[in-house]
Amino acid sequence: MVLSATPHQTETLSYAQAAVRALQCDMLADPRVVVLGEDVGRGGIFGQYAGLQQQFGAQRVIDTPISEAAIMGAGVGMALAGLRPVVEMRVADFALCGMDEIVNQAAKNRFMFGGQGRVPLVARLPGGIWDASAAQHSQSFEAWFAALPGVVVVCPSTPQDNYSLLRAALACGDPVIYIEHKTLWGSQGVVDAGVQVPLGRAAIRRSGSALTLVSWSRQALVCAQACEVLVAEGIEVELIDLRSIWPWDRECVLASVAKTGHLLVVHEAIQAAGFGAEIAATAAEATGCKVKRLGAPRIPVGYAPVLEAQSRISADNVAASVRSMLSSH
Repeated sequence: MVLSATPHQTETLSYAQAAVRALQCDMLADPRVVVLGEDVGRGGIFGQYAGLQQQFGAQRVIDTPISEAAIMGAGVGMALAGLRPVVEMRVADFALCGMDEIVNQAAKNRFMFGGQGRVPLVARLPGGIWDASAAQHSQSFEAWFAALPGVVVVCPSTPQDNYSLLRAALACGDPVIYIEHKTLWGSQGVVDAGVQVPLGRAAIRRSGSALTLVSWSRQALVCAQACEVLVAEGIEVELIDLRSIWPWDRECVLASVAKTGHLLVVHEAIQAAGFGAEIAATAAEATGCKVKRLGAPRIPVGYAPVLEAQSRISADNVAASVRSMLSSH
């Protein structure tokens, strides 16, 4: 589906189409916005650039050689020269080939040169487990980038957020690591073009008083399924979709935890050294609440379905952890 050049205020779009719509709106409004990466001319491997090269031309939607270091390096240079590039890495796993440009160039330029240069770059790094794609195509790196001073880290879970947060990322004057989930591209939702979502603002997806449940990206949707099971048992959980990993919405999380006294942080990434530890420690230090983390085991994601399942945190896993925390109170 190629989107019309004239956006409607409210549309039902897929997660991928919402991203196309966001880029389309900003490219129409600002000639400095350009796209570069492998296969972007034909719409990207997930359709997240569908129709944009036909609309804006190959000078603004730029197909590149297969070299992530070159793509990211070119994006950093474009940003320093005054453009606002969207740099496509295909999947987060491939961005490892361009880490020097992200870590030592994009993230540090503003600090090292006293603000004389800015890198208003959006690096799109689709992350998470990709069904039947094995260890080299199913990794979650948000905690790596959260530990990198100088970048913003965003993980949208819905089509609306993918539209609104991508536009917010494009307006940000600093490099944004934009992590869309590899399996959400076809998910559908109503997108209101008038809704603005600031970077660093969480969403309360469900209100409750028994326990605070914090997650992001696709795992927030799994947690929502767990909440449906729990409410049938009379357990009202407050579900917070963090949306931005850095900066993260401490005020929203701490206000909820002050009410419930219990915090469970759930993420698809491995539990060891995951970003859930930062949230849990912050909440425990600030409120003294009871905390628990739930993440994947520290193993590579397997190709075989039975092995891949070992790396997934299911709705049943989440519900069981909630019950365990409340029963031991």
